[in-house]
Amino acid sequence: MSHASGSETVFTYGAPGLKFGAGASDEIGFDLSQYDVSRVLVLTDPGVAATGHPQRVAEQMAQFGIEARVFDAVRVEPTDESFEAAIAFARETGPWDAYVAVGGGSTIDTAKAVNLMTTNDGELMDYINAPVGKARAPQRALKPLVAVPTTTGTGAESTTICVLDVLALKVKTGISHARLRPTLAVVDPALTMSQPAGVTAAAGMDILCHALESYTARTFTSYDRKAPEQRVPYCGSNPISDVWSENAMTLLATSFRRAVQHGDDPAAREQMALAATMAGLGFGNAGVHIPHANAYPIAGQVHDRCPDFRPVGYPGEEAMVPHGMAVALTAPEAFRWTFESSPERHLRAAALLAPGHGYDGPDALPRVLADLMRDIAIPNGLGEVGYAEGDVDDLVEGAMKQQRLLATAPREVTAEDAAGILERSLELW
Repeated sequence: MSHASGSETVFTYGAPGLKFGAGASDEIGFDLSQYDVSRVLVLTDPGVAATGHPQRVAEQMAQFGIEARVFDAVRVEPTDESFEAAIAFARETGPWDAYVAVGGGSTIDTAKAVNLMTTNDGELMDYINAPVGKARAPQRALKPLVAVPTTTGTGAESTTICVLDVLALKVKTGISHARLRPTLAVVDPALTMSQPAGVTAAAGMDILCHALESYTARTFTSYDRKAPEQRVPYCGSNPISDVWSENAMTLLATSFRRAVQHGDDPAAREQMALAATMAGLGFGNAGVHIPHANAYPIAGQVHDRCPDFRPVGYPGEEAMVPHGMAVALTAPEAFRWTFESSPERHLRAAALLAPGHGYDGPDALPRVLADLMRDIAIPNGLGEVGYAEGDVDDLVEGAMKQQRLLATAPREVTAEDAAGILERSLELW
């Protein structure tokens, strides 16, 4: 393989240890005993706490001489305030030798932030991605973190990032560093059986977009050559991430609709959990791009612009666009726009997701996505959530702040490009 002078020739791949299968969450006490820990903080949100799973995970550690305590006040769609509250609790009740996150991406992301801020100096904003924060790298190693996802979607158990709303700035952003990646991902499909259909649909769109965005991301060879200390976890599509992304799409093709419409189907739940894990292992290295960049302002500005929107299946009285739904709402138009960068990849993805779909050209993948979104009751574009044409400029401003993500896009994205994608996403079908 030849490369132009100065282009990147190296890609990196990182992943947590993985334990997958029904009953895997019953073995966490044993798993932690291998790390020589004696005090463990289990983090979860009130909804997952009500299922009893976090308490059960905590209690089975005692037989291995491990003291465990449960913090059950994680906020779904976390904010800087909710991160700070969890960090304060961990500091007041610590020190802790390890952390266990039992829940969705919000819980796993909160645990990453708690782990970071109880092992390293400084303030939360020091570590948040630029330009919102200072993008400081952690200097000290973090404690072992076991991530136990109870929703099939975020892939947070595999990644080096945590996402939050910075309330004062009305922006969704994150922290990204290899040290945030969980030590061990324990994926137990049995924990997802009670996931409501609306949550399965939104979180499943997150799986799908992880796979699609990493598959269509710019290739690792398209970057300039970097010194090893300058390489970031998101290195562009590469032969390893492609394998995970394609396999995730193949699983979704047969299980996604079934898991939403027949939530008590163990085989569908297991395939969705496997797809989520595979997509996480892919995008956690290749990266994501335009749909995720757009999702941050879509979710972050909903309180002001769409105060009446309540997603089906989610708890709470506040307006909220779940992360996976926010990602999905501009995905069809984003992939129509990126089609010219790699037509063969977009057509291959459409064929994996809907064999024999009969669509062609730039329309193929958007139409496959729209068909799926209709079938699983995802809103018909931004307009159905409550956004209007007058909101597009502010959404563009928020999306353009996500340069860490947009840098992975296969075409350079201008504000005008972003505005066109958002405007065409007001109504999708």
